Amino acid sequence: MNPIISFNHVDKRFSFQNHKTFKEFIPALLLGQQTKNTFLALNDVSFSINRGETVGIIGPNGSGKSTILKLIAGVMSPTKGQVTVNGRVSPLIELGAGIHPELSGQENIYLNGSILGLRQNEIDKNLDSIINFSGLETFIDQPVKRYSSGMYMRLAFSIAIHVDPEILLVDEILAVGDREFQKKCFQKMKEFIHDQNTTVLIVSHDLATIESFCQKVIYLQSSKLIATGPSSVVCQRYLHDYQKLHR
Repeated sequence: MNPIISFNHVDKRFSFQNHKTFKEFIPALLLGQQTKNTFLALNDVSFSINRGETVGIIGPNGSGKSTILKLIAGVMSPTKGQVTVNGRVSPLIELGAGIHPELSGQENIYLNGSILGLRQNEIDKNLDSIINFSGLETFIDQPVKRYSSGMYMRLAFSIAIHVDPEILLVDEILAVGDREFQKKCFQKMKEFIHDQNTTVLIVSHDLATIESFCQKVIYLQSSKLIATGPSSVVCQRYLHDYQKLHR
């Protein structure tokens, strides 16, 4: 079976400047001082995911979880190694990054939908469903800058789940909006998970959510892959390591 996603000895390194201002940077450069440092977010990470699997990604803050999702989404490239993705991706990460506050909710459905790869006829077909799912019928013609943060996130989530993805990436955003809307989000996630053609990756610190949704878990720590396998087994190992570290 050909995996829908594979990471082959992947490194991802980020650079950041030591000096906050140009005035600080120039003297340091002239004096031959180091002007930037690097941070290795992923270190020699390899794994594969098959079509239809639901996979959790767990680990402490800064371990590289969100970096993996961004590499799969194609918003960044690996520093070393190879990332292969064979499917249409819908990233539920950094929701609303393509939403314009001056445009109405409906105008943003077309704008954000096109950014996520939907053609206009696909948006036309799904427009009523997107609006109904968001629960924003009364406000859909108002500028988004007048929306509350919860309304803003509901609109962005509703657009993203209508992309009809082969690969769905979820990064700590299932608690969107009020309780009723959260129920709709979890129900929609279950529909994606039970669809054998959709591969779902979930990043979360909530191990109960990971165990209830995911068949398989990838465990990262300090930018390295520690374990991958059945969710209950890998979650227990993570808890054991966490308790051992914090004794």
